Amino acid sequence: MLPRSQQTRPRASPRGSGQISAPRFPRSPRGGRGALPRCLTLWRSSRRTFPLALDLGSGRGYIARHLNREVIEKLVQVDIAENVFKSTVESEIPTVSVVADEEFLPFKEDTFDLVVSSLSLHWVNDLPKAFREIHQVLKPDGVFIGAMFGGDTLYELRCSLQLAELEREGGFSPHVSPFVAVSDLGHLLSRAGFNTLTVDTDEIQVNYPGLFEVMEDLQGMGESNCSWNRKPLLHRDTMLAAAAIYQEMYGNSDGSVPATFQIFYMIGWKFHESQAKPAQRGSATVSLGDLAKIDKLLHEK
Repeated sequence: MLPRSQQTRPRASPRGSGQISAPRFPRSPRGGRGALPRCLTLWRSSRRTFPLALDLGSGRGYIARHLNREVIEKLVQVDIAENVFKSTVESEIPTVSVVADEEFLPFKEDTFDLVVSSLSLHWVNDLPKAFREIHQVLKPDGVFIGAMFGGDTLYELRCSLQLAELEREGGFSPHVSPFVAVSDLGHLLSRAGFNTLTVDTDEIQVNYPGLFEVMEDLQGMGESNCSWNRKPLLHRDTMLAAAAIYQEMYGNSDGSVPATFQIFYMIGWKFHESQAKPAQRGSATVSLGDLAKIDKLLHEK
């Protein structure tokens, strides 16, 4: 679990109290045109129909409107912000909305055939616990497919703000929420009990007119910094200096500035006897040393 100074939101907030607001846009770069298509490809490639699925951190239901009953027969949407369910998008899949915390899922063990999550798990304070909760509610042979922001997300903004604060105020505090590293993600999933893991990484770069437009878009997506130890405000001189540093260090030739979103994609299965198992140690009939003679071996056969 993250130390309190790095936690991203208060866990004691009453559910449905309105203290956690809904984003104006989907939780992805430029209104959802980022990770969502890749996630949909992963889910459809499973070539299975899932009777009951869970969308973790569903928001207004951006995932549901892209799916049909050939993939999912019924979908449970979970989000910690009650406001998002007041204006959910339409879907042909029957849906049920539940206000709940990812770290304390209110479902029985072995409930869902599929759990999906698109760009919401970076808000979780205790990611190992959230993964254990997901594993617990999955049925045997159930699959978890998700996407979350990675450690290099918004590195341009983070560096520009830090350098500007050091120059103008003699120190800095974090202004971008903490993210997980890809080297840790597979280990966390394995510890939670998942097997047959697949972890992939991708980067989406979005160009903006300047630093202030980057921050405005993040606010519209509901992705403002919520660390406990963040500064309540930034001085005007510091912001202007950060914008100049951003332009100088990362600016494009056309005057725009890039914002990088690193996205980790993950797939993990809950164990079942029917799943493929690795061959017994020592049962191989071909040595890796024979790879250099592969043409000869194939010719002999």
